[in-house]
Amino acid sequence: MKRNTLIKNARIVNEGKIVEGDILIEDNIIKEIDTSISVKSADILVIDVEGNYVFPGMIDDQVHFREPGLTHKGNIESESRAAIAGGITSFIEMPNTNPQTTTVEKLEEKFAIAANSSYANYSFMFGGTNDNLDEILKVDPKTVAGLKLFLGSSTGNMLVDDPKVIEKIFSSTDMVISVHCEDEATIKANLAKYKEEYGDDIPMEMHPKIRSEEACYISSSKAIELAKKTGARLHVFHLSTGKETSLFSNKIPLKDKKITAEVCVHHLMFSEEDYAKKGSHIKWNPAVKTSKDRDQLWKALLDDRIDVIATDHAPHTLEEKNNKYTSAPSGGPLVQHALMALMEAHHQGKISVEKIVEKACHNPAILFNVEKRGYIKEGYFADLVIIDPQSPWTVNKSNILYKCGWSPFEGNTFKSRITHTFVNGQLVYNNFNVLEVKAGQRLTFDR
Repeated sequence: MKRNTLIKNARIVNEGKIVEGDILIEDNIIKEIDTSISVKSADILVIDVEGNYVFPGMIDDQVHFREPGLTHKGNIESESRAAIAGGITSFIEMPNTNPQTTTVEKLEEKFAIAANSSYANYSFMFGGTNDNLDEILKVDPKTVAGLKLFLGSSTGNMLVDDPKVIEKIFSSTDMVISVHCEDEATIKANLAKYKEEYGDDIPMEMHPKIRSEEACYISSSKAIELAKKTGARLHVFHLSTGKETSLFSNKIPLKDKKITAEVCVHHLMFSEEDYAKKGSHIKWNPAVKTSKDRDQLWKALLDDRIDVIATDHAPHTLEEKNNKYTSAPSGGPLVQHALMALMEAHHQGKISVEKIVEKACHNPAILFNVEKRGYIKEGYFADLVIIDPQSPWTVNKSNILYKCGWSPFEGNTFKSRITHTFVNGQLVYNNFNVLEVKAGQRLTFDR
């Protein structure tokens, strides 16, 4: 049953400020924000958060929820459930499912699945291939997050490697084109070299040597050069190297940028030193690289060359991950723990809570023109997350919600915890309990 809610005594983190006050939610929107709000009604839920933070819900611009076709790893229901437990109230899901989301018909089938099963708000990327330009041109940019191109191979083998096709796509659409940038020829040559030395049992710590800095930089720089030539609106996903950060600017506001960048939580939290302990559990594409790369990614995030923080949540079963190097898939589950990992970085003095909200909530809303989400404002949808910054808990098998049942953060103790999550004004998560309320709505875009 829907109830209106009054959140009392909050530290509201929004638009670069922390303001103490109350938030009144009516139906699915934020009705009022003030220093003190009183409501005389028996039919209202009052939550006194006693000075804890209230963030806008995180908008994760890159997830793989594996439905349809790969649902032994995860599905929209299971992974969106984990997402709301992690303070992610909206997600944009990728097209490399089975079948791939490369026709308007398949795209609408995914929307229909999400409408019946998603706990969080949802949209999907439309997938570009070497031969589906006609379908790309049918997509309505007001109802779809954007276009995804894999300029390096990954799960699902959607590699787009014909330069003429890539230029034609860049020249033909006004949608945000999000790209996975790794140079395939460089990766193949590196892999052949290490296979000759080790066979299939290549040590995991060679992953960043195979999917190397050079492979990333060659591909990213080419994509940016082409975007400048064609005027395309380009968003480069999951930067993993310090070298790539030099390709991006912080000289103009995000709303005016034509070329933007994202960094994922795992590239901010892990380095190649972690392969010895975590092995394939931190095998991602692009690879986790050096601690120097990680430091340079943090620097670029904080000085606004990098615009967005996301997860690239990509679950695989433990059985799959525990294979030898050449058979172990890349990717890992992150939506439940990403925001708390960022709060841990805050406790370590690496980032302010205002900056976390800017990069994980406000900026995805700006970049993708998401309507009335990503901020705590009157008239906006009430997607809210309450965080107790001093309530430690440890990630373990009993509290992991991913269908795949594991996390690269297993064993970590986080100082902060999410106490409540609201999606469209409905309380959907409360102190480690997911309330079985599927309040997610299809995202709309102001374009």
